[in-house]
Amino acid sequence: MKKTSKIYIAGHRGLVGSAIVKNLESKGYTNLVNRTHEQLDLLNQNAVAEFFKAEKPEYVILAAAKVGGIVANNTYRADFIYENLQIQNNVIHQSYLHGVEKLLFLGSTCIYPKNAPQPMPENCLLTDTLEYTNEPYAIAKIAGIKMCESYNLQYGTNYISVMPTNLYGPNDNFDLETSHVLPALLRKMHEAKMNNTPQVEIWGSGKPRREFLYSEDMADACVFLLENREFSDVITSEAKQSTNETCTPSSLKTQEIRNTHINIGTGVDISIKELAQTIQKIVGYKGELTFDDSKPDGTMVKLTDPSKLHALGWKHKVELEDGIKSMYAWYLNNL
Repeated sequence: MKKTSKIYIAGHRGLVGSAIVKNLESKGYTNLVNRTHEQLDLLNQNAVAEFFKAEKPEYVILAAAKVGGIVANNTYRADFIYENLQIQNNVIHQSYLHGVEKLLFLGSTCIYPKNAPQPMPENCLLTDTLEYTNEPYAIAKIAGIKMCESYNLQYGTNYISVMPTNLYGPNDNFDLETSHVLPALLRKMHEAKMNNTPQVEIWGSGKPRREFLYSEDMADACVFLLENREFSDVITSEAKQSTNETCTPSSLKTQEIRNTHINIGTGVDISIKELAQTIQKIVGYKGELTFDDSKPDGTMVKLTDPSKLHALGWKHKVELEDGIKSMYAWYLNNL
């Protein structure tokens, strides 16, 4: 990418998109195109088509999505599958129709089976049953991966899919009904501290283990891949692994090309109980933490295998405790 390339970031105000915008600007990219939901409804096929026709972006980063925690995913199942499929279909197809040079599609590691091997490699996709509570969202994101792969294989496009692990950071969602576990815990403990509440109740047993990645690290990985990775690199690598031979264009046509997405994670996890205790210390909450094991835990262990990304030369920089401290400072400044 050139510093003057026109780059459209769909979802630029969210946790993911805002971090990517910040990273691009810090690296000197000057031609960024953003639209709020009020300016462009990505669920509206005609509106998206008109936007692409008018703006003609050269690069597209698809970070717009309907996201949430266990409660939101399990409650609004229809919304999660419909809205995410619609957004993806509109943006990816219009990118093809208008000759976008490269597209980066962001999914989530919830695409992997409930009983996936740990840590989860890219090739365990579609090998078993999904976690029920977020199945609609996961199916939508899997469809996005397969849409990118299919357009690449049929039309020769250059679309890359990345699957970040659980993210947290500035511009996170702190709504207690729809947020993910880390921002929800941070808000709960801050409010309990301010109100002198004697205890904070946490859903689940506290035993599940989760991996967390600071949003600005995620953004750095995304821009790194945009600058250094082409789909042709991925497809050649996958085919070589399956044949153990040097790939030629004719041999690629006979191969089954799958799992071309790339995990973005730390490869390090922590129990929800340990996470809660870490947040409690950072926030300075002195009360008691209780765990309601009548509420669902979700998948017990969920850890990504980021070795493919590591092999390309990228690793995370922000450790969890430092990231939570930065996030809490941002939260306090934006109350």
